[in-house]
Order: sequence, then C-alpha cells, then structure tokens
Amino acid sequence: MGHSTIKDIGALYKLRLGFFVVMSAVLGWFMGTEFIDVTSTLLLTIGGYLLTGASNGLNQIFEKDIDDQMKRTMNRPLPSGRMTVSQALFWSILAGVIGIGCLYILNAIAALLGLIALVLYAFVYTPLKSKTYLCVFVGAIPGALPPMIGYVAATKGNFGIEPGVLFAVQFMWQFPHFWAIAWLQDEDYSKVGYKMMPYGEGVSDRSAQIILLYTLFCIPASMLPWAMPNGSPMVGTTALVIAILCGLGFTWFAIKLKINKTNEAAKNLMFSSFAYLPIVQITYVLDKI
Repeated sequence: MGHSTIKDIGALYKLRLGFFVVMSAVLGWFMGTEFIDVTSTLLLTIGGYLLTGASNGLNQIFEKDIDDQMKRTMNRPLPSGRMTVSQALFWSILAGVIGIGCLYILNAIAALLGLIALVLYAFVYTPLKSKTYLCVFVGAIPGALPPMIGYVAATKGNFGIEPGVLFAVQFMWQFPHFWAIAWLQDEDYSKVGYKMMPYGEGVSDRSAQIILLYTLFCIPASMLPWAMPNGSPMVGTTALVIAILCGLGFTWFAIKLKINKTNEAAKNLMFSSFAYLPIVQITYVLDKI
C-alpha cells in the first residue's frame, strides 16, 4: 500500500478530528473509574477512533458531489478522485465493524451507543444538513455520546444519571462550536444549500444572538457534575469554579462575535471552543482524582 493511499485513508477517517472525540471518551472513562486498565483503555481508544473514522467515511461518501463544490472539501479523497466510492465504503465498513467490536469487548451498552452515534451521524444528520437548520440539534447527539460511552465502558454498563450529565456538558458545547464553524463556512454552505446556522438564515445579528445564548447555556451545563440531582457530586468545588471561569471566557468570545459579527470573531470563538471543552473535562478528572 502506497504512502498516498494510507494518507487518503487518514483523510477519509479525519484522524485529527478523531483525536478530540477519543480524548473525550477516555476522559469519560476516567470519570467512571479510578483504575488504569491499559487493555480496556486501548480498546476504547481504538474503537473510538475507528467508529469516528467510519462515520466520517460514510459522511464523505454521501456528500461526495457536494464536497466537490466547496473550496474547503474539494481536495478530499473522493471528490479529488484519489479514492473510489467502493474503496471508501470498504474502509468505512471495516472501521465500523472493528470499532463496534472493540467496544463490545468492553460491554454491550458501550457498543450499542457507538452504533447509535454512527447511524445518527452518517444516516440522519448528514442528509438533514441540506433540509433544516435543526440538523445541528441532531448532529449534537452523536457528537456528545463519546464521554457517555467512555463512562459506560468503565462502569461495565452503568447507564445512570452520571453518564447523562457528561453527555449534557458536551451536548451543549456542540452548538457554539458548530455555529462558529458554520459562520466561517457560510459562503460555501449557502452555495450548496446547507442550512447550518440558527434558523437557517446565515450570518446575521440574530444568529450571533442565538450563538451567544447557547454559549451561556454551557455554564449551567458545566455545573451539573457538581450539582448532581441525586445529591452525590461527581466533582468538587475546584472543578466547579474552573468550569464557570472557562464558561465566562468562552462567553466573552461569543459576546465579541455578537458585537463585531466578523469572521475573525467567529474564528476566535471556534478556537476557544477547541480549548474550552478539553480544559473543563480534564479539570473534572483531575478534581475527581
């Protein structure tokens, strides 16, 4: 197999994006247990990477013709002609089967959640992108499942309120993250008929308002592991304070977008979203330890 082929498989799987997905799953694992099990952590990491790769591969198969029309995506393996649909389908199915198998070895519920994430992302969210702005709400579900999968894998299938809380934190984060990217890609998205911005109306003052509102929602969501409804906090006061401060910093960038409504402000919000979630989740784990 040539280097270019390996590189194209990596591009099909979006391995860099997979890193963030797997990291949130592994952090979810450590929220569920204090023990370091190398074999199980490796299974979770490999399974998470492969399932993410399968989802991204199927997404690119369905969007091949659309990707060919956008500057950001026209050089992907399928629209550029470096990979055929049959090849992409083979690598996507292979990754999906092995990925679900890895999670199944950990436990059946983790594997089921992984399968749900794949189906929702590839077969529901992907076609909805050209039909309704509500696609973002659907896409946020598979995007928020990794920490839940990690927790459930660590606790041998414990599907209680704790993994639900971890899901909620990452679910709420999806919206400012998605919309900051959509703001930057609005010209390309509009050209191909994607309805990714709030209310499907593209870059506007109202869109910036909604983005700010959902960024603010991240603050109470991030407090949930401390303010557990069952009266048994997952984290202490230190994590609570750091999560709130991170949320306020995140909100500051959303305020700047609301004021300036520029691509530069959207880019700053996007980069802050990449920093916000890992910092908050790592803080949870360190505080728990």
